[in-house]
Amino acid sequence: MLAFGIWLGARHPGWLPGPVRAVLVGDASSAVVREAIDDVSRTYYREIPKEQLADNAIEGVVKRLDDRFSNYFTAAEYKRFKESQNSEFSGIGLAVSEHRRGLRVEEVYDGSPADRAGIAPGDIVVAAAGHDLTGRSQDESVSFIKGPPGTEVKVTWLHDGARRTKVITRSTVSVPVVASELERAGACKVGVVRLAQFSSGAHGEVYAALRKAKKAGATGFVLDLRGNGGGLVNEAQLVASAFLPDGVIVTTRGRAVRERTLRASGDPVVPKQPLVVLVDKHTASASEIVTGALQDRHRAEVVGTRTFGKGVFQQILELSNGGALDITAGQYFTPSGRNLGGRGARPGSGISPDVMAMDDPKTKRDEAKARALSVLASSCRG
Repeated sequence: MLAFGIWLGARHPGWLPGPVRAVLVGDASSAVVREAIDDVSRTYYREIPKEQLADNAIEGVVKRLDDRFSNYFTAAEYKRFKESQNSEFSGIGLAVSEHRRGLRVEEVYDGSPADRAGIAPGDIVVAAAGHDLTGRSQDESVSFIKGPPGTEVKVTWLHDGARRTKVITRSTVSVPVVASELERAGACKVGVVRLAQFSSGAHGEVYAALRKAKKAGATGFVLDLRGNGGGLVNEAQLVASAFLPDGVIVTTRGRAVRERTLRASGDPVVPKQPLVVLVDKHTASASEIVTGALQDRHRAEVVGTRTFGKGVFQQILELSNGGALDITAGQYFTPSGRNLGGRGARPGSGISPDVMAMDDPKTKRDEAKARALSVLASSCRG
């Protein structure tokens, strides 16, 4: 009888009275979802596989969260997503940020497939591999573009309002994570270090660039995080530690994850020298963690425009059907207790700069960097 009851509850829950069905199948809420899927599968005028209906149901739950950072990956989508994170898989040579219509191109790497195809900074990628990118997360959209070297991907983008489509061959692209240069600010030399993303090992490249600038005589520094959409939280902790000898960098909190406070570790490379952090509206997530820590701890002046405002983090939860939930699981808080906002549903307040500065798209000058150098000129000594 027990075996019959389990079989009946699992295979034919619609035959059972409500209270009995709830006991055998699970709680009433779960039972009614399964009942609805069964009814649609049995009654709809054309046949739809139950697996597809289950995918649609889960996707609907996530969409109704009204959370732009939470996503559901079907088994096929999750497989592609994991492959896109593999270093052996390649893309077309773009640095991008999230946009309501898809992906905004922040940088095109010289000589890359995207460069040869005519994609330019400021363009909006709206479709890739046959998928409309509207409303999708940055990770999901990027997963459609990435793939094995030598394979092709059809990409559609907007350039000055005009729609362009090309089939582009993927290749392995060498992405410069850190770029550095020496500049002059009044009487002193300034080391300008630009970090593109908080990928694994990025802090080591930042440390090396700072040490090289110091050896060349730099007495002031600019950490350029413009267009940096984030990455690994532990890398943010280590990059901030290059400028802070101790103390809190960020605290994370969530309902299903334990509260965690990350502190500065190791010996700072640049412990006291004048410092400016350069930001823009695409500075997000891990970049905002670093910026917020240095601003709250009065270690640096922030120059640029208000940052993106992503004060939440996601967790990947794998499902039994081979798919996964990429779900917002908690919030970040700066040392002073500020949350950067967003909560996944709306743009957050972000970080307000100490000194406003914006590039003029009509010129070829980098006005924001020039403003950062002028701020340093008054505080650093040659």
